[in-house]
Amino acid sequence: MSGSVVTQPAASASIVPRHLAVIMDGNGRWAQRRHRPRSIGHRAGARAVNVCVDYCLDHGIEALTLFAFSSENWQRPADEVGALMQLFMRALDREVDDLGRRGVRLRFIGERGAFAEALRQRMDRAEALTLGNTRLQLNIAANYGGRWDITQASRRLAEDVAAGRITADSIDEAALASRLSLAELPAPDLFIRTGGDQRISNFLLWQLAYCELWFTDTLWPDLSRETLDGAMADFASRERRFGKTSEQVSDKTIVG
Repeated sequence: MSGSVVTQPAASASIVPRHLAVIMDGNGRWAQRRHRPRSIGHRAGARAVNVCVDYCLDHGIEALTLFAFSSENWQRPADEVGALMQLFMRALDREVDDLGRRGVRLRFIGERGAFAEALRQRMDRAEALTLGNTRLQLNIAANYGGRWDITQASRRLAEDVAAGRITADSIDEAALASRLSLAELPAPDLFIRTGGDQRISNFLLWQLAYCELWFTDTLWPDLSRETLDGAMADFASRERRFGKTSEQVSDKTIVG
């Protein structure tokens, strides 16, 4: 389902997702419509992250996973990639202490080896500084792809079989899921993509199996609390059956 301009009431405090996953799309188009460089759109998008984080904190959402940089984004123009890396480092320098004070734990998922050493050090520092925080876990997917995630989990399974730690016959869905990124968290129960496109673009392919999908034409830098209210109201109205019939689902209990 999709949404654009939102006039729906705020979400019920009792029916919100435990884990929200977001593709932050539309930074480049936001800048182009203003005849500005794409890098300006990415800066505006970085400010929208705080809108989303504050909303999650205010509504008791336990985990927020943001798709910041996909493994395919390296194919973008070199100057745009360079600007994104600089923005990433500046954001870590400026925001980590504030996130820590707000009770946010920061975690990065994806293949870090492709990033510069200075950026990897900042990522490690941010994770260490916020490790004990429990109000919200903010996961940043950077150089991440859903296919990569399933591949690395499968490789770990193969290594465990080769080392004799497990047998091939013991491999099941739970065994693979336990080796994926975010294995310690409930799977996302609501996915939001801004910018108008209606696809998941290689994001959390395994984890989104039973997730509710919500799309909006709103560009990421224009994200507002009202946009998120609309997504939450729509989520609260849905019947999550997990393969069961409507008759079997007799209440609105959220199972993540």
